[in-house]
Amino acid sequence: MCGLSGEVRFDGRRPDLAAIERMTDVLEPRGPDGRGAWSQGAVALGHRRLKIIDLSERGAQPMTDAQLGLTAVFNGCIYNYRELRDRLQGLGHRFFSRSDTEVLLKAYAEWGRECVDPLIGMFAFAVVEHHTGRVVLGRDRLGIKPLYLTQDGDRLRFASSLPALLAGGGVDTSLDPAALHQYLSWHGTVPAPRTVLAGVRKLPPATVRVVEPDGAYRDHRYWQPSYTRRSELGEAPALWQEAVHDALRTAVRRRTVADVPVGVLLSGGLDSSLIVALLAEEGQEGLATFAMGFEAENGEEGDEFRYSDLIARGFSTHHHQFMIPSDRLPSALEAAIGAMSEPMVSHDSVAFHMLAEQVSKEVKVVLCGQGADEVFAGYHWYPQIASAARPDADGAYADSYFDRTHADLTAMLHPDFAVGHDVSTEFVRAHMAAPGATTALDATLRMDVHALMPDDPVKRVDNMTMAWGLEARVPFLDHELVELAAACPPRFKLAQGGKAVLKDIGRKILPPEVVDRPKGYFPVPAVRNMAEPVLARVRTALTAPEARRRGIFDQSLVHELLEAPNSHRTKRGANTLWQVASLEIWLQTHGIT
Repeated sequence: MCGLSGEVRFDGRRPDLAAIERMTDVLEPRGPDGRGAWSQGAVALGHRRLKIIDLSERGAQPMTDAQLGLTAVFNGCIYNYRELRDRLQGLGHRFFSRSDTEVLLKAYAEWGRECVDPLIGMFAFAVVEHHTGRVVLGRDRLGIKPLYLTQDGDRLRFASSLPALLAGGGVDTSLDPAALHQYLSWHGTVPAPRTVLAGVRKLPPATVRVVEPDGAYRDHRYWQPSYTRRSELGEAPALWQEAVHDALRTAVRRRTVADVPVGVLLSGGLDSSLIVALLAEEGQEGLATFAMGFEAENGEEGDEFRYSDLIARGFSTHHHQFMIPSDRLPSALEAAIGAMSEPMVSHDSVAFHMLAEQVSKEVKVVLCGQGADEVFAGYHWYPQIASAARPDADGAYADSYFDRTHADLTAMLHPDFAVGHDVSTEFVRAHMAAPGATTALDATLRMDVHALMPDDPVKRVDNMTMAWGLEARVPFLDHELVELAAACPPRFKLAQGGKAVLKDIGRKILPPEVVDRPKGYFPVPAVRNMAEPVLARVRTALTAPEARRRGIFDQSLVHELLEAPNSHRTKRGANTLWQVASLEIWLQTHGIT
């Protein structure tokens, strides 16, 4: 797990090495264990290293294989790198390190852009062909690892975070009105390729981009499950339960590959508890687990320790519990927003950031349960969408999931930032109409898992953990498990209030109190309820001179929200003031004027 950066010139000039240095400096938290740079011709690369696999300097990056004429920078982990190494050795390749980065280099030499097909893991990379000047960028199937881009006629720059690109300079930081529409429709989510900034884009998940020396490029989408049924498993619940259980075992086992200890973020919910149980099944002893809670606020509890304690005792883990006092929130809020590559609304970003700080003092790798609710239909809005006819899936999705209508959204904005058509509904309609996806639920899960999820919970976990040099691995986003879940009949996911097939597995290996508990989340009551001093920070941001100059939102709306900070809610119950303020605080924090 690391941070990468790069520049490719198309105008005959040399890359700006000072800009590469600045971008690499910003990425230091993602890779505190090493630093490197490389330049040849029109291309320059920078890298920050977090040592997880092959702790020697032979695994340092940028990594060059002079014989092959290739240089690469890599962020992530290839879980099957040992098997691929053996396969490539059988094809005649000789290795100088024990790293998964070198496996990527040899795989590219052997298979070109198809090198991604045998990779199991999470990754973003850039490979440079010395003899052609061609640069190949790639991103993992579920978009777990980020890759931000800014390109004009003269150059392309890329980095593992958006703030790193800003440090390089020369970025168009005007707001993208279509992305702003998405942000206000889907509680802060802006799916690839857009970001809220007009001059920055993201390489989409499951995509390889081949960039030619003149700046022309072509994208290859290399993976997308069909979300149709698998005939070999039929409609037998026991067969699906066994298949999912086996696939989840494999997913968890894969994510223990490391040359350093591996822990688990244990909320006490079904998903993280299953991970702990399956690791115990594999013979893990003394597993480090971590839980965090906050002080109660306005009658709302801020911890779920009773459940995480139950799992920790039951599986004899080495459990760490952190209770965060409310007076730490102001500084924590600032730090969490500073760690965001894009503005995020979910208040548990603060919790993840604070938890990651503590966990990073103990381990460098953790497993967590993100993605299970999207992959296995665990959220409460899915049954309503599932009841719609397949042709009506887009309308059912908008009714159940959108924060507000296009008309209400437009009324919030200054006219300069409004778009004349409902770009968010159009996005949903296009995704829902794509071939495949047997039912309305299938179409919904396909869009959530492959388009929206990478830019909400997945991005949140990456940004908050990597801010402390902590690698988070997500077993529920193993691509083979996702393929299996995509083919699973909807009723095996929707029953029992959602995630039925996981709950049935849990009943065999977990306490019933955990399996049958009400659905939880990572509560931060002081943010959710706009307690002081969170409200004071929000008021300062929205009344600041730069906010007034920017003028994104209707000023009468801002005044109304500040007068009654907890009275204005989205259709799904989120705090409108926090959604508005999060964007402005992020823009100010990152110096975007």
